[in-house]
Amino acid sequence: MTPEESAAVLKAVTLSGMAIAMSDLGIISTAIEATALAQEVAGAAKKYPNNSIIQSVFSDESLKKLHLDTPKDITPENALDQAIGAVNAAVAVLTPTATPEELAEYKQFIYSAADHVANAAGSGLFGSGSPKVSEKEMVALAKLKAALSI
Repeated sequence: MTPEESAAVLKAVTLSGMAIAMSDLGIISTAIEATALAQEVAGAAKKYPNNSIIQSVFSDESLKKLHLDTPKDITPENALDQAIGAVNAAVAVLTPTATPEELAEYKQFIYSAADHVANAAGSGLFGSGSPKVSEKEMVALAKLKAALSI
């Protein structure tokens, strides 16, 4: 996989997580959700030891080499659209060479990371309130799931 292709694969995951976090912004909860996304990305290689896509992009060595530019024009209003565009780009890059099983697992990883972000913090003081997943986050997760066709 080229560095550009690897960056596209990583970008789909990170923008999807960011889109969920940005769908319902809060100073503390967004910071907690950003940490949750970073943990998902850092732990991906261990979670999916038999997926060559995830191993090639999310191993500790690979993550150190990748440079990911966050879109400068990302806003709460367009974050989900940008994430879905990144998902479509990553899937297009992977489809010719990945096995159907690896691609399905990668898509599930994207959704799982976004869901982890949504469940990381709730409303209220320091993000500790209930429910953990807001109405806006539920809507964004549903749209992401539909885009992933899972």
